Amino acid sequence: MPKTDIARRVYNHTWKLDPIIRSLLDTDFYKLLMLQMIWKLYPEVDATFSLINRTKTVRLAEEIDEQELRDQLDHARSLRFTKKEMIWLAGNTFYGRKQIFSADFLAWLAKFRLPGYELSRRDGQFELTFRGRWVETTMWEIPALAIINELRSRAAMKGLGPFTLDVLYARAKAKMWSKVERLRQYPNLRISDFGTRRRHSFLWQRWCVEALKEGIGASFTGSSNVLLAMDTDLEALGTNAHELPMVVAALARNDEELAEAPYKVLQDWNRLYGGNLLIVLPDAFGTAAFLRNAPNWVSDWTGFRPDSAPPIDGGERIIAWWKEMGRDPREKLLIFSDGLDVDTIIKTYRHFEGCVRMSFGWGTNLTNDFADCAPTEIRGLNPISIVCKVSEANGRPAVKLSDNPRKVIGDPAEVERYLKFFGTEDFVEQTVRV
Repeated sequence: MPKTDIARRVYNHTWKLDPIIRSLLDTDFYKLLMLQMIWKLYPEVDATFSLINRTKTVRLAEEIDEQELRDQLDHARSLRFTKKEMIWLAGNTFYGRKQIFSADFLAWLAKFRLPGYELSRRDGQFELTFRGRWVETTMWEIPALAIINELRSRAAMKGLGPFTLDVLYARAKAKMWSKVERLRQYPNLRISDFGTRRRHSFLWQRWCVEALKEGIGASFTGSSNVLLAMDTDLEALGTNAHELPMVVAALARNDEELAEAPYKVLQDWNRLYGGNLLIVLPDAFGTAAFLRNAPNWVSDWTGFRPDSAPPIDGGERIIAWWKEMGRDPREKLLIFSDGLDVDTIIKTYRHFEGCVRMSFGWGTNLTNDFADCAPTEIRGLNPISIVCKVSEANGRPAVKLSDNPRKVIGDPAEVERYLKFFGTEDFVEQTVRV
């Protein structure tokens, strides 16, 4: 199929608005799975999402034009799911299951639109907030991050000539392909694209996905990006995220409900989905606390996604727990997805090979690695650590602890309460790059 000339496309921005988000399917698959659960079980819950730039040295409001940001956010609000997209969601097979989305949910989704937003500037940063029903605000997370990141990339490349852009993208393509060549030395390795949230651009993400599809063949298992999965005939991949236990914990009326929040989420998830979608994300309030109090039935789930601990340390901890529970780790699945580069993927794969099934969700280093690719010095092309997280539920502060203290999110007083309640056992402080 013909490939888009990305450099020429970037250079020839002659139209008034070049939309970054062109489809509501341009999101991660786990958002749709979680959305159906929220729609069914928590339709009246309010949730506020807030943009958080953890790379404080980058002053986003000085790099990105505020009006351009508003124009892109407003355009995203004008989108609806198309008839073609709804037919695909209704008829496609996901995780071995047909009709994973119910007819009544799809009927509601067909009328969905993104809610309003609040945008201001403070100390060189944007304060971008989404308030309203959880079932609506949750869908802003991925497009908001994609818009911010691509606007930053565009700003960095403004004024570059066509040959400079050609060289930039040629070097980035060669760098990407060298990663492919290393990965295909391990034919049993399983890689998926998890790069939507902090991508350089949609076109670049699509190029990387198509390169992986051709370069490593069956070892490339799919993409978390629903639109790319549909357009490139790949599996749409993803299960659940931290916002589910964060909101349920924020709604807890007492310590007993707070302690049960991580497991209540899993019980609700199991009732809706089951099967290959039974992947545990254990670190919202610390993996050690989760495993220490986990009911026996959690060990029967398909696998775990250790998200914020060092991959080998986190994987070993979960394998040890499976063995304590009398389960054979070789029948289980570990999905690694936090800040992966090729070196980390290969090192982790070689460490666990033969001990457990593995899959690697490759994110920012896949879709936003332009280090040393520019023929001239260009500020703003290096990725930053930016997230859009739930900050309140029904007016109560939401908290994420993580296994890395540098990833803690929430009101300081509430964070302190959670730390005392869940403990800090096995927390490992690591630099947060992306």
